[in-house]
Amino acid sequence: MIVDPNETVERYCRDWDGRTPYARATIVHTQGMTAAKAGAKAVVTAAGELIGWIGGGCMRRAVMQAARQAMDTAAPRLIRVRPREEISAERDPDGVELHASGCPSKGRAEIFIEPIMPKSPLVIIGQSEIARALADLAASLDVEVIARDGWSPARPTCDWQRHESLARGFIIIATQGAGDASALTAALQTDAPYIAFIASRAKAKAMRERLATEGMPESALARLHSPAGLDIGARTASEIAIAILAEIICMRRQQDKR
Repeated sequence: MIVDPNETVERYCRDWDGRTPYARATIVHTQGMTAAKAGAKAVVTAAGELIGWIGGGCMRRAVMQAARQAMDTAAPRLIRVRPREEISAERDPDGVELHASGCPSKGRAEIFIEPIMPKSPLVIIGQSEIARALADLAASLDVEVIARDGWSPARPTCDWQRHESLARGFIIIATQGAGDASALTAALQTDAPYIAFIASRAKAKAMRERLATEGMPESALARLHSPAGLDIGARTASEIAIAILAEIICMRRQQDKR
């Protein structure tokens, strides 16, 4: 039985576990002699496996390299593969990046690379009213809400600290006096770029000073947002949750522009 390579790709995408990034490559245009034509697809996994059919070795090398870069930056890219002797710069005048091919066929191709990234985790630590409001409102965003049951100071290590995508994630400390220092220390020991602490300015300042005295690096403390959220005059638990989520949305969209 002959299996359509594109169907293999579609099956992989349907069965994706939602936790491990991958990149999807699609040939959008070819010129001259190429083994694969427009419409051919392949998946490049985070482990470096190529699934599907995108052409011979010359195309594969370019796709593998571009796919790794797409997953690293979480940004799609269009590439052009051309004979080596036709390339004198890294990009065409229109900004499309160029990849050299040494194939004797001298074929050319344009390939779109789309990274498929897991949802960014949004860790909510605490059992306060604000924590519950955050969990409810965040459920409508494109994030993975985890640890909504709160934080126990008796458990110094939690599964969320080892989450694969925490480097793109967000942590909100909504403990409000129930293990603030322990939760903050655990959060700041991760590589999450955004950590919010729901507290007054005076309490946040005192907590920063305490953590610094205990040896927390300034580079880690620089990721701490407190008071948490955009200044919209929020007073109720729901309003504070909206202000925090608005700050997260703003940060994500700024990252998209880079």
